[in-house]
Amino acid sequence: MTIRILAARDRVVMPWKNGGGVTREIAVFPPGAGLDIFDWRVSMATVSAGGPFSLFPGVDRVLAVLEGELTLRFEGGPTLRLSAASPPAAFPGDVPARAETPPGPVTDLNVMTRRGRVYAAVTRLDFEGGSVVGAAWRTLILAVHGGLRVGHGGAVHALKRFDAVLVEQAAGEPIRLEAAGSGSAYRIDFHQVGRQAD
Repeated sequence: MTIRILAARDRVVMPWKNGGGVTREIAVFPPGAGLDIFDWRVSMATVSAGGPFSLFPGVDRVLAVLEGELTLRFEGGPTLRLSAASPPAAFPGDVPARAETPPGPVTDLNVMTRRGRVYAAVTRLDFEGGSVVGAAWRTLILAVHGGLRVGHGGAVHALKRFDAVLVEQAAGEPIRLEAAGSGSAYRIDFHQVGRQAD
């Protein structure tokens, strides 16, 4: 079992090709993998203008809005209106989609997995005081509000807003989440396709 703290302050800001926003990579597997070869990737984006999503053939996506509001329009499909109160939206990365934003930037969480290799379960956690969750093959916890403490084994890690912790090789192990008052976070569990026990 290993634990990695992924501090928000250490993330590199990269502009989008269309100029409509910027992205910050939180974690990728295998480590250092580019956009064409990753098994999974987690990032945050700040969207300042509407525009088309990049296409990712063979990739499944989950998107959650952390701040602001966002409208997703899918070619030949539904229109989704998302806010920080909405559940995460899952969709294929190879279906053309367009994002529209009201005045003001939007911050979102993006989870991408390589279809046929890995799949992800993305859950928003809202709790009072503390909560215990079980780890998967890989589990990433993103703090939505500051003051979150994450415990595993005998160690406790303090997270500021948008910091994350990645727990690896700890399937079934308990992860403790604690906040001084009400807390919220996103839990992302990655599972290998074809593996019976994560």
